[in-house]
Amino acid sequence: MAGIGKGVGFEDLLPVIADKLGGEGLIKELCNGFELLMDKDKGVITLDSLRSNSVLLGLQDLKEDELVSMMKEGDLDSDGSLSQMEFCVLMFRLSPELMNESWFWLEEALQHELNNY
Repeated sequence: MAGIGKGVGFEDLLPVIADKLGGEGLIKELCNGFELLMDKDKGVITLDSLRSNSVLLGLQDLKEDELVSMMKEGDLDSDGSLSQMEFCVLMFRLSPELMNESWFWLEEALQHELNNY
């Protein structure tokens, strides 16, 4: 995805963030990103809120068709908006490396829970 840094795409940036923050930190940051992009009155990301708030995440260079495609790809229930869960799923789908690493985090979290049980 264009627009983040010079020659660095989202799919390259998210795994770096994940490595630095760990699984729990990444989820927290994704939730923060969702809150920045969402329509405050509706509690979801709409095309209008994505369009108007994308500059906050350095995505101001995204073209209209890219924003529309992002919404369509992430809108799993076809309601025209992105819930927090849909947004997080979309962010992982846009970064294939994270999909592979997510199994590691799941196993790590499960092991942590078992150790504390």
